[in-house]
Amino acid sequence: MLERIDSLPREEFRRRKELAEETFLRHGVTFAVYSDEQSGVERVFPFDLIPRIIAADDWRLLEAGLRQRIEALEAFLGDVYGPGRCMSEDIIPREIVEGSSGYLAEVRGIEPPGGVRVHVAGIDIIQDPAGSFLVLEDNLRTPSGVSYVLENRAVMKRTFPRIFEEAHVRPVDDYGLRLAEALSELAPNGRDAPRVVILTPGPLNSAYFEHSFLARRMGCELVEGRDLFVANDKVWVKTTAGAQPVDVIYKRIDDAFIDPEVFRKDSILGVPGLMAAYAKGNVTLANGVGNGVADDKAVYPYVPDLIRFFLDEEPLLGQVETFICARPKECEYVLANLGSLVVKTVDEAGGYGMLIGPQASKQEIEDFGSRIRANPRSYIAQPRIELSTAPTWTGDAAAPRRVDLRPYIVSGRSRWVLPGGLSRVALREGSYVVNSSQGGGSKDTWVLDDSVDSPAEAKR
Repeated sequence: MLERIDSLPREEFRRRKELAEETFLRHGVTFAVYSDEQSGVERVFPFDLIPRIIAADDWRLLEAGLRQRIEALEAFLGDVYGPGRCMSEDIIPREIVEGSSGYLAEVRGIEPPGGVRVHVAGIDIIQDPAGSFLVLEDNLRTPSGVSYVLENRAVMKRTFPRIFEEAHVRPVDDYGLRLAEALSELAPNGRDAPRVVILTPGPLNSAYFEHSFLARRMGCELVEGRDLFVANDKVWVKTTAGAQPVDVIYKRIDDAFIDPEVFRKDSILGVPGLMAAYAKGNVTLANGVGNGVADDKAVYPYVPDLIRFFLDEEPLLGQVETFICARPKECEYVLANLGSLVVKTVDEAGGYGMLIGPQASKQEIEDFGSRIRANPRSYIAQPRIELSTAPTWTGDAAAPRRVDLRPYIVSGRSRWVLPGGLSRVALREGSYVVNSSQGGGSKDTWVLDDSVDSPAEAKR
């Protein structure tokens, strides 16, 4: 495949890249950044035309490890908002769990419809220098980016149609259908055709493109908080045909804003009374409220032990050695070695709230040291792992750039892992940060299918 791409004249490759970018722009495949001098400006999502390829055997191992991890994290959430065995039996310290900003005491005792809290997960994966897959971080609240996976694939098919005719690449196009089916399975009232809606903060949100994209792919309504109301502990949507019952809400807003009667009183994004309807089992919320405790970076080091505790299995996927600054001895080590470590804020995402010690200035290291001393619970540290690289187009030629991978796992009555996921790439030479808001981009991820023997069979 790489030989076929490399055989293209450079001008032809540039032309196809320009066509791909024009397609993204026409389709509104953009994101907004709110943290720099161009705050709020919409940008085309950076895309590299050279795909990332994952062999079938590698994918089978990764898929099994992802299923195992989500099963354990699902059990962990049910436990911390229920009997709390993992804390009473000292598998994880109670202060780590209940001290998490993602832990919501208001959810204790609530059993969600179908017992599922992690309906959609995005697990960030890296490969170490030996080629082993390692979990870098868990995203169990509102993992984003899957719309780019589907758009990347559509653009690649148009840009390199002949290569797709010959390649045995597993499809990703049925993600919307799979997600809609999984959420419908967990509707609380057993209706034959449950109403599923996507709750968005609105067009000004940086991920609004994804919200509207998924609504189209899933065949469901895109709503804002003002479109919904609660009566008799049931949720209704306002329509031209009058109020209609809502069974499942795929919420793309933070937990703090979903119900001003329970959480932030100043929220105009959520629905008053929504938590009461949820507690009564009258509506399914995806993802579950309070999931943030399970993807807190201070909980991450305990996940292997949680797998052993809840599943009685050894973890199939490794993870990065992590120092928890809430532990005094580990905090001392971190403060003494800030120049060689990567320090992360436990509840930040997107590459923010992070110090990359080997690349930081003396002043940045001193500032981070002060923050850690003031609030050690808010920080963890890890050795800088050398990420694997993939060939990436730089404008004139292909060059190695660091990549990670975010596979998506959908859970209803069963679990399904999207074959591939979002491969994010650090487009800047020497950079370790792959987030689009920090100068990164994405690649199409090709999981090879070894169950077919010929291009004709693959097309069938």
